[in-house]
Amino acid sequence: MCSENSQLHIFFLPNLAHGHMIPMVEIAKLVASRGVMATIVTTPLNVPLVSRTISTCTKINILTIKFPSAEVDLPEGCEFFDSNTPLHMMPRFMKASSLLQDPLEQLLSAYHPDCFVADAFFTWATTAAAKFNIPRLVFQGTSFFALCALECIRLYEPQKNVSSDSETFVIPNFPDEIKLTRMQLPVIARTSQDSEFIAKLFKVVSDSEEMSFGVLVNSFYELEPAYADHYRKVLGRKAWHIGPVSLYNNEEKAKRGNESSIAENDCLKWLDSKKPDSVVYVCFGSLTKFNDSQLREIALGLEAAGQQFIWVVKKGENNKEEKEEWLPEGFEKRIEGRGLIIRGWAPQVLILDHEAVGGFVTHCGWNSTLEGVAAGVSMITWPGAFEQFYNEKLVTEVLKIGVSLGDKTCDGPLGVSITSEALEKALNRIMVGDEAMEIRSRVKAFAEKARQALKEGGSSYSDLNALIEELAATSKHK
Repeated sequence: MCSENSQLHIFFLPNLAHGHMIPMVEIAKLVASRGVMATIVTTPLNVPLVSRTISTCTKINILTIKFPSAEVDLPEGCEFFDSNTPLHMMPRFMKASSLLQDPLEQLLSAYHPDCFVADAFFTWATTAAAKFNIPRLVFQGTSFFALCALECIRLYEPQKNVSSDSETFVIPNFPDEIKLTRMQLPVIARTSQDSEFIAKLFKVVSDSEEMSFGVLVNSFYELEPAYADHYRKVLGRKAWHIGPVSLYNNEEKAKRGNESSIAENDCLKWLDSKKPDSVVYVCFGSLTKFNDSQLREIALGLEAAGQQFIWVVKKGENNKEEKEEWLPEGFEKRIEGRGLIIRGWAPQVLILDHEAVGGFVTHCGWNSTLEGVAAGVSMITWPGAFEQFYNEKLVTEVLKIGVSLGDKTCDGPLGVSITSEALEKALNRIMVGDEAMEIRSRVKAFAEKARQALKEGGSSYSDLNALIEELAATSKHK
């Protein structure tokens, strides 16, 4: 590694939610492995989460800035957005994020790093960095496919040309013919007055990105080449693909995110007793939280399918004595040995990477989707909100490495309703038969390409090198 990289210093400001924080901290570890000094800026209550993830990295520092809870009427100690945070608090979190600009500028002035990487939703970051002549990189926590879809729909508004929420339209100016309905769009792209505020926010996000030094994307070129090219060459965005970052530092898989709700050894011991590709992993990310009736449908579908499974359930994780009325009577006894329920946080990458896991029921958040790809695991797609419906289209129609649970509409972070029969059918489709074998073969091929991308000379390795060299050259000419 070029010795001049040791002179580079990069600031990282992750958004205060698991899906944003985990990959950005891993990017900080990745650049630190190339001899670059990295500093993660976060709030006091989030320091333990960051610290346990970077425990072995000596070239990463942590600086804190106060989270303005009182200024936006958030409860004291509410510095992180997850499934237990009431949805009505989201606008307050967004307001609090905007108030981080002043203390962050004080740090930029004091330390004057060579680059400032900030989450896409910190729209003020480009202006803040420009005050100190510091290049700002945008971290976009989703796929090139979703980024292209979001921008094309924002620019051309095809959803306004259909007469109902269920009528399909084609995404304009897109590499593949992808059909959507209005109800499959993130709330930001719908036409209701409710979404006007969010639509304006995403316009600001797009403008901030366009004025920035460039965009970091947690993906690899071989996964979505047409969309990486479209984003850069057609939409004109400067971007570097550097993923999958979940493959970096494999020895610390269990330390990602919260403390696990199950002992690592217990989980591995259970998986070790299973045959290769025989277990389905069922998990819906850090925000999705289902009601009792939907949890019951999932339980019934898992039982009826007869497949072995690990099911991550958030319901009741804060109250261990809570009566679990969603659980069918006698369910755990009937699935004993065949199924494992994890109540709370699971070591997801550790589980997906185990040879016994052959299927993944996922909400299609990009972190989970890419982790499934990197592990070579076939997917059942169950998107619920945000850009997850776009990622589902990439998985099922472009890459053909998963199957959809059927017609769904975007109901927000609580997810969408699915019957036990639909789940049972999809589980058997992804685990048994010729189609299952074809899908598994395709996703395992992508997993190998993901590993190659991160090796010296690989596409992601080379893109990160190019970025570091460009930042070093920029720093010299200041």
